[in-house]
Amino acid sequence: MLELSVIREDLKEIRYYYSHRDIFEKASKHIGEHACIEKINKYNNVVRFAPARLYELYVSMYLENNTLESLADKEGYSYVHIQRIHGQLVKFFQEKLV
Repeated sequence: MLELSVIREDLKEIRYYYSHRDIFEKASKHIGEHACIEKINKYNNVVRFAPARLYELYVSMYLENNTLESLADKEGYSYVHIQRIHGQLVKFFQEKLV
């Protein structure tokens, strides 16, 4: 089982990749795919089996680069509610990732 701190760091790297995806994809044509692609694929494969609410949060935060605050505003929920769901997402990854 992965430590929560490792999962959080992985998620930060995934967010960074997707927020700079154009640069990574352009560079991959000359250098090759960045090693973080393996990590991204691992998390993407696991989240496919998550409850819909966790799946949507993952897509919104990590692929679309939204923050907890912006999602709370956008969805009409409190920051604390979105933060709680994010905690569930991190724990889901902890349970499912080996």
